[in-house]
Amino acid sequence: MSDATTAPPTTAPGEVRVRRALLSVSDKRGIVDFARGLADLGVEIVSTGGTAKELATAGLEVRAIDDFTGFPEIMDGRVKTLHPKLYAGLLAVRDNPEHLEATTANDIEFVDLVCVNLYPFERTAARRGVDEAEVIENIDIGGPTMIRAAAKNFAFSAVVVNPESYDAILMELSEADGKLSLETREALAAEAFATTARYDTAISRWFQEKHDDFAPQYVRAYEKVMDLTYGENPHQRAAYYAQVGARTHLLSMVSQHHGKQLSFNNLLDLEAARTMVRDFEVPATAIVKHNNPCGVALGGAALEAYRKAFDCDPLSAYGGVIALNRRVDKATAEALNEQFIEVLIAPGYDADALEVLTQKKNIRILDDQEKRAPLLGEAEVKQVTGGLLIQDRDSVKDARDAMEVVTERRPTDAEWEDLLFCWRVAKHVKSNAIVLVSGLRTIGIGAGQMSRVDSVRLSLEKCRVDPKGAVLASDAFFPFADGPELALEAGITAVIQPGGSIRDDEVVAAADAAGIAMVMTRRRHFRH
Repeated sequence: MSDATTAPPTTAPGEVRVRRALLSVSDKRGIVDFARGLADLGVEIVSTGGTAKELATAGLEVRAIDDFTGFPEIMDGRVKTLHPKLYAGLLAVRDNPEHLEATTANDIEFVDLVCVNLYPFERTAARRGVDEAEVIENIDIGGPTMIRAAAKNFAFSAVVVNPESYDAILMELSEADGKLSLETREALAAEAFATTARYDTAISRWFQEKHDDFAPQYVRAYEKVMDLTYGENPHQRAAYYAQVGARTHLLSMVSQHHGKQLSFNNLLDLEAARTMVRDFEVPATAIVKHNNPCGVALGGAALEAYRKAFDCDPLSAYGGVIALNRRVDKATAEALNEQFIEVLIAPGYDADALEVLTQKKNIRILDDQEKRAPLLGEAEVKQVTGGLLIQDRDSVKDARDAMEVVTERRPTDAEWEDLLFCWRVAKHVKSNAIVLVSGLRTIGIGAGQMSRVDSVRLSLEKCRVDPKGAVLASDAFFPFADGPELALEAGITAVIQPGGSIRDDEVVAAADAAGIAMVMTRRRHFRH
């Protein structure tokens, strides 16, 4: 204890030698070795509850927190570290004479290092069927308070929140006569505040989502998954972050077999392609360029689906991102290997398929073993200047029985199959979107045009086969009859669109005059 009559000498920031450490952790990985390393350096160990028991069982000398504070742990451990003797010892500014006089007058002992990690709130709240009382009991109070106090006073106290830091901390203490540099303390403080921010975010989100999907405050935490070589252009810096607590993310359960590091644009296109093929239970392939599909198809097997998708627009497919929802065998790999591919993702590869694909140095080969679907209720977020636009995801799969045939002629069974496939693809194409389909494969896609008529024209220009007998999907209604007229002249036999224009009657009349079938879904699928 400090001398009862003489205040300790002032100490410059960063010059504190670690003589006393408080250890209180839920995640006990490595804590015994860390405590033993501290003890070997002459550091006194103060500890709480289960951590103290674990250290004592390992043969370490431990001072209980109630001996340090003079106050017992009570209320099943809810109150054990919340005491002024601890926080005065953590928060004292040691080059401030008045602070030092206060420590002397109140018999305060300094705490030089705090090692704390928190109750597992995120893991507990994510468990299926967990009792609400158990979730609330896993809201840590003392832990974040100790972390924040030590981090605030990083000039004189060190805070450690990550077991992965233990070895480096012990090494620096050993090499620097029991001291941690000011630079290290500040880095540890930054990590500590990020930890408590993430923790509070998870708690806030849990409470908000119980009552309101669009709460007054939108709080989320993200952690970096990887640095990227650059952004959309080489002069832009970039990194990929995943949302903390999300059920899945873009690269969860995805491993890379081969190729260069993934780029910013790769990830954007990967999201589009992967989302597209997940929409289908039968073998499917999507080829994406610049966040739009240039070919999508279904087939009896992966090879058939790929060849049909590629045939839609081979020129645009060059250097594309390709997603399959079936395992890649050697025959499919040989077909894929004929093309230049930026990124290939599939749920597994045969060994001989990988031998074929890895002959090309730069192709990025991703293995997707994520079986969990993203939560349907998870919001979609788009950043704008100084803010966020938040909406429900467009995850609705429109059912045929909710659609209305509005023309005299009804679609044939084969047309219905193509229409439903076409409609599902259109949802993934940038507006204004027009998709032409024949035989469960896209044959022409018009994307991102300011005029829907231009999108129709572009989709027809992209056709490498005669569009006669094909079907057309439009992501939103045709405002005038001139929208579908080009397609009608080209021989389109069925159209699917949301309807809702004040001129729907004129559009339907044009379809009837051409003798084609038209289906209205009563739901649009803009994608901006």
